[in-house]
Order: sequence, then structure tokens, then C-alpha cells
Amino acid sequence: MQRIKRLLFLGITFFVTACGEWSLTPLPFPTPAQHDLVVLTRPGPLTYNDDDNGNISGLEHDLVETFAQDLGVAVKYIVAKPDELDSRLDSSRYHLAAAWLSPNDEQPYPATPPIFLTKDVLAQNDASLPLTEKSQLAGKTIHAMAGTRQAATLRKLADEIKELTIVEVAEGDILDLLEALGNGKIEYVVMDANLEDLATQFVPTLNTTLELSDEKPIVWLLGPHPNAELAARAKTFIERIQLDGTLARLEDRYFGHVRRLEQGDIVKFLGEIETTLPRLRKHFEAAEAITGIDWRLIASVAYHESHWDPNATSYTSVRGIMMLTEETADRLGVSNRLDPRESIIAGARYINILKDQLASEIREPDRTWLALAAYNIGPGHFNAARRLARLLNADDGNWFEMKRILPLLAQPKYYQKIKSSRARGGEAVILVENIRSYYDILMRNERPYQSLAARMEGNAGKLGNTPGLKLKQK
Repeated sequence: MQRIKRLLFLGITFFVTACGEWSLTPLPFPTPAQHDLVVLTRPGPLTYNDDDNGNISGLEHDLVETFAQDLGVAVKYIVAKPDELDSRLDSSRYHLAAAWLSPNDEQPYPATPPIFLTKDVLAQNDASLPLTEKSQLAGKTIHAMAGTRQAATLRKLADEIKELTIVEVAEGDILDLLEALGNGKIEYVVMDANLEDLATQFVPTLNTTLELSDEKPIVWLLGPHPNAELAARAKTFIERIQLDGTLARLEDRYFGHVRRLEQGDIVKFLGEIETTLPRLRKHFEAAEAITGIDWRLIASVAYHESHWDPNATSYTSVRGIMMLTEETADRLGVSNRLDPRESIIAGARYINILKDQLASEIREPDRTWLALAAYNIGPGHFNAARRLARLLNADDGNWFEMKRILPLLAQPKYYQKIKSSRARGGEAVILVENIRSYYDILMRNERPYQSLAARMEGNAGKLGNTPGLKLKQK
């Protein structure tokens, strides 16, 4: 019996030791079809954002995916809760941490070269008296997301400023926190300066008044036991994307459209969401059911075109909530352009027609933005812009590059070169960028469409989990 106890003890000791060694062993270099690139991240608008339809986005997410394509491997994400990230960083079970991080003294792990530069700023409601000196923080209660650089900045300030109260929030994301600020539930939030333009789309009363830190680099941390080959590949990748325009194109995807709407435009749109949209929503959802286009995108197009006015008419004779030309309406079988349901469904169908005319290799979201530009200036002028792009060695399937090309259609030296006529290509760019902003706001404020079948299935699932009544599952 004593011998069995000793063997059991030795076995447990060996197991614990082996587990400890396993946790300290660095991951193998990512290789195609063998080892994925393992990435530690956290939820957030700039890092890893899972929308209502299960689509993942985020500037750093897209950067990681681009890096993985370079390596020829798939990505496995470890998504940590905000307050758990610091403890996860001490593990060896990831290749890199991409969570909008800066190097710090507490976890001095090797890192990539800087990808971005940023700083921490104080946000408050623009109706409140702005704070302009750090000494004015005394006696104030300031919120920050738990486990972030902003929380660390506040803790450092608390050593210098008396009676500074810090609240670290572990639930939701920074946009939830800023919405609480906009609604007057809290007074001050520390945020990343790079988020300001994006956040003001959702919280138009947000005002950043005080810089709380020096400029900091945003890097990928390589963990306590970095893979030397991977570190070298990451360094080369980051240096390349900063020079060849890849990083600029990805930044544009998230920030290129957010600086166009004025505060008044956003406030008015949020008001129309409350008052006008409920009457029209069923038509937008019907259009999604027919075309597959997110109803919130269709609604964003309609708002930019007519401010959701079914009777809108322009001097060029385009009419209705989707501002269809008579030619387009006839082509799509619309009998009355002023009928909101007919106009909305036809407009959504027309967007799909324009998308189908693009080359199959053009990917989303560029495919949609390019189709919307054609919606505005017409397929003829849009195709002329694509010819001009190719003439100027620009990528005619990339929205970032077409934003530069389209305004050139207003200049004779360019449109004559491709034997076209003058077009207001700059207006098409503004239209698309504004629609992107409206779409962001609707994505944040309105639920996705759910078909009747999906709703019935969901209700059946709820009933099936209710004590008493049980539904037979086939």
C-alpha cells in the first residue's frame, strides 16, 4: 500500500512537472497545414470585433490575417476578456499578442517594430466644463476599460493626484463606455486617441479635452519565449506594409470615412432613427429578404439619397426614397418611384446588379463601396474611372485607390484622355464615405434582420428549454 502511494505521488509530481514544462515550451513556427499562427487578442473596435452576423473585423485582426497570408497559414485566435489579458500574456501558448498593446515595464517582452503611434486622452461630454490641466482631475471619478493601457495610465496619475477615483470596467467595450458618457451616466473616460473619430459617429457629444500620456507605440508582443524566425518575419512584414501602402489601405477601411460627417449631421441622423426609420424598416427588411443585402446598408443608402423622404425629387429628375432615374426604374419594373416599398426593393436590386458587373476577384468590402460609387455616377462614368485607374497604374478593384481616381473625372485633361465626358466623381466618393458612416451607426444601434423562419426556430428553441413543455426534435 505504501509503495502504491509513493508511485501515485511520483506520477502526480511527474505530471505537474511535465505540465509546467509544456506551458513554458514555445510554440513551433507556423507552417502550412501543420501549425496555425496562434494570436492572443481581446474584443474591441480596433482589435477583434464580432458583429451580429458572426463576421469578424478590426484593424489589428485584418493586419494579422494579412500577415498569416504572407506565411501561408491559418490563424487561431485566443480572445481574452479585458481583465484577463495581462495574465494571459505571461503564457507561452501564443505566437504574438495583437490587442492594441504598447510595451510596458511590468511585462518587458520582445515586440515588433511600432505599427502605429497613439496616446491616451480624457473624454467628456461637450456640455460639461472642459478639463485642461491634469491637476483638475483631483476629486474626479474617471472610467477606463480594465486591463488596458488607459487603466495603467490612470493608476500612474493616481500616485501624483490626490482623491482621483478610478473605475475599471470589465464588461462591454470602450464604445459602450463612451455611450454611457454621452448619455450622462458617467462624466469622464480615458480612451485611445486613435478612437476619437470613430467614436464620435456613435457619441456626437464626445469631446477630448486633455492628453494624459506621451505618445506610445502600438506593437505586437511576442511573448516570454518568442520564436526568433517568426519575430524576424513579423519585423519584415511590418516594415513592408508601412512602405507599400498596405497599412494605409487597411487604416482607410476603418478610419477613411469617419471624418466627413459633422456633429449636427450625426445628431440629426440619430433623431431620424428614432422617429422615421420605424415606419420604413419593414420595407428595408423586405429588400434584404429579396436581395441578401443587409437592410441597414440599404437604409444607409436611402438616407443619404433622400433623408428617408419617399417623395424626394431632384433637379435631375431622379425621384423617390432611393432616388432612382426613370431609366433605372423602367429597367427594374418600378411602376411608381414614389412608392417607398417599390423604390427600396428596386434600389437594393440595382446595387446587386452593379456588384455583379464587377470582376469576381474583387473582395468585400471594396466590392460594395465600388458598386455604390457606380450607383451615384452611373455605370458608364464609373467604368470610365476604372479605365483611367488602369491608365494611371492604380488598382481599379480597390476602393482606397479609386477614391483618388474618381475626382479626376471632373478634369478635362483626364476625362478627355479616356474619351469620356465630365463627371462629378468627387461626389461619388463623398456619397460612399457618408454611407459607410451611416452604416456604422445603424450597425451599432439596430438589430440585424431575422427571417420569420429564423424567429420561429429561435422561439421553438426557447420553448424547448422551458420546464414542462417539450418540443420533439426531429
